[in-house]
Amino acid sequence: MVRGPGDTGEPPGNLEDLVIVYDVADDRRRDRVHKVLLDYGAPVQYSVFEARLTREDQVRLQIALERLLDGDEDSLVFYHQCARCRERAVRLGTAGDPFPTGLRIV
Repeated sequence: MVRGPGDTGEPPGNLEDLVIVYDVADDRRRDRVHKVLLDYGAPVQYSVFEARLTREDQVRLQIALERLLDGDEDSLVFYHQCARCRERAVRLGTAGDPFPTGLRIV
């Protein structure tokens, strides 16, 4: 892995890496949850997102999702990832890294 000077693999600033997974029973609610998550992260699969968020954005996202979910039928989990765990992720096929580190050519 090629990194720039001072790149420790940690997200820049006060950002945290998250994996967000959900199981929503109702199609309409599921579509709404998916649309909200698109504003905050990258879809890995339809019900799995990766996000890099500030703590404030995490709170905003959690509040928005709590308003959409039915606590008796739906579930959603935020998994926090440390830099080492993220580096150890194995991605196969078309599963690219939505937040690559190191050299970027724009």
